[in-house]
Amino acid sequence: MAATVSSEVFSDLQLLLKAPSKDVVKEVCIQSHSGPSRRLTDNTAAALSISAAQAAQLVQSLHTLSHHILFYNLSSPEQILSIFPETFHSSLKNLITKILLENSPAWRTGALDKQVSLPQLKDLDWRVDLVTGSDKVSRMSMPTCLVQLKLEDPCQSTDMESVSTVTVELRQTARNIRGAES
Repeated sequence: MAATVSSEVFSDLQLLLKAPSKDVVKEVCIQSHSGPSRRLTDNTAAALSISAAQAAQLVQSLHTLSHHILFYNLSSPEQILSIFPETFHSSLKNLITKILLENSPAWRTGALDKQVSLPQLKDLDWRVDLVTGSDKVSRMSMPTCLVQLKLEDPCQSTDMESVSTVTVELRQTARNIRGAES
């Protein structure tokens, strides 16, 4: 693993021992993934009977831990448990690991849905046309390549069609022929 979670994160997580139930721990863990907010900090402070500053640190630490789990793709209990210090409270460590494992697939999917990416090629169709009759002698027997691309833009909003078609026509011109011969 390239990076470790700082010891301050784990010392902040010890505040979860003040939770009246496992459900409170679960709720704080799940909500903190999306990041700190005033409402979450206030609710956490009230639920755990801690100061707002401590609640803010706890929420930030849980946020950091959940993102670390996703970034390094830690998907087994052993992998997650290995990042905790040996002196960390055993039951709390197991509970946090269980909560992170249960929610990481949904968080991962959400992160991928929000990811910016380039349009993806869905279909390619091409053909070569040969003009055999034209009012211009210069176009006679000149090949034309038509390329049709179907692209899907995953970043486009849902109210617009995300698949677009682009057609490109390529012709060989007299200028290109002379350039190729020299």
